[in-house]
Amino acid sequence: MHNLIAFSHDPENRFLEGYGVVGEFQTAMRDPAFYRLHAQVDNMFHRYKRTLQPYNANQLGYAGVQIQSFGVQLNRANAPANVLLTYWQRSQIDLATGLDFGPQGNIFASFTHLQHAPFTFRLTVNNTSGAARRGTCRIFIGPKVDERNTALTMDEQRLLMIELDKFTVNLNPGANNIVRRSEQSSVTIPYERTFRQVALSNINEPSTEKFRFCNCGWPHHLLIPKGSAEGMKFDLFAMISNYADDTVNQEFDEYVLNVNCNDSHSFCGLRDQLYPDRRPMGYPFDRRMPTTVRSLTDFTRGNTNMATAQVQVRFTNTIIART
Repeated sequence: MHNLIAFSHDPENRFLEGYGVVGEFQTAMRDPAFYRLHAQVDNMFHRYKRTLQPYNANQLGYAGVQIQSFGVQLNRANAPANVLLTYWQRSQIDLATGLDFGPQGNIFASFTHLQHAPFTFRLTVNNTSGAARRGTCRIFIGPKVDERNTALTMDEQRLLMIELDKFTVNLNPGANNIVRRSEQSSVTIPYERTFRQVALSNINEPSTEKFRFCNCGWPHHLLIPKGSAEGMKFDLFAMISNYADDTVNQEFDEYVLNVNCNDSHSFCGLRDQLYPDRRPMGYPFDRRMPTTVRSLTDFTRGNTNMATAQVQVRFTNTIIART
């Protein structure tokens, strides 16, 4: 579809016209058609999902697992709970990525982008089963209101829930304290990989496939929405699902960053392996809710393996240089 739109002005190459910007992944978002196209693809999936029945209690619950507390905190002393901070950051990148600027050497560009202060998720999970359990912890963030400051319905909010992290947890009998740092997110890659150099001399090397795969992942500096100066409110959601229903029976080391570029597995999957989750992407928000569920609180009320927290994202209109 990208190519069809990119060549729509000269589909048979009769006039030797160049293709539109939507034909290159690096520039596709400059074309307004990009957003219409991807909204159409999303809507196709939503229409299909609406034909499915809502998840039942067995598909959502995890007997004997109770999330007793859940929250997030900045990685700094005396930081208030459930407050996240965003700001501007000024960075430099080398524009020589795949380009030849001649004898003048490389060209560096300075640009300003959104950034967030590092933070940590903290959960206390009680395993009352009397035996060791294994689960998948899923963390989402979603807006509470629309652009007109009108409260979202549950069906509207679920389509806007964004997965921040997904990771495996081992639960011993009794209380378990789970700590997860923001830089461990399963959807993002670090700044250094997002803007790394690409040498044309390496284009035919056997390692090129892996090199390209390692570039897949959401930029970590865009993990958190911008928020507002007064503090925009969002709903944070955590769920621990039964690992036995999640596993595709393959192991990988998700706790070591950058090992085979597995750190963004929720976003990109695993190279030459199955996607590491048997559940559909977006679970448990990929299906419509029962008519009795009108809010996120209603959704979590009957499931002890779920918890919510209200967070504020405060934006500071300050530019800080990358060190």
